[in-house]
Amino acid sequence: MPRIHYRGNVIAMAIAQSKVTAQGQISVPAEVRKKLGVGPGSVLEWDEQDDQVVVRRAARYTSQEVHDALFPEEYAEKRPVDVKAGIRKYMRKRHARR
Repeated sequence: MPRIHYRGNVIAMAIAQSKVTAQGQISVPAEVRKKLGVGPGSVLEWDEQDDQVVVRRAARYTSQEVHDALFPEEYAEKRPVDVKAGIRKYMRKRHARR
């Protein structure tokens, strides 16, 4: 008679649960806050992947914000090809002694 391993019958359990209020708000359980490293004022991103919704800590700056800081529209015709050169130029300009 073949053996069936017990793990095949076990369903993964959730880390924690939250209730949705009438206003559509939820509380983030302590276990999840610790796992994500978030606290008061933190921003969470909600993303859809296949048939699941994934919650993660939001990045501080979007890639578009970084791009706009490095390559402003006024310098569109002079954009550096090398990203590191663009970062150096931006940092020199920002931290130049006045």
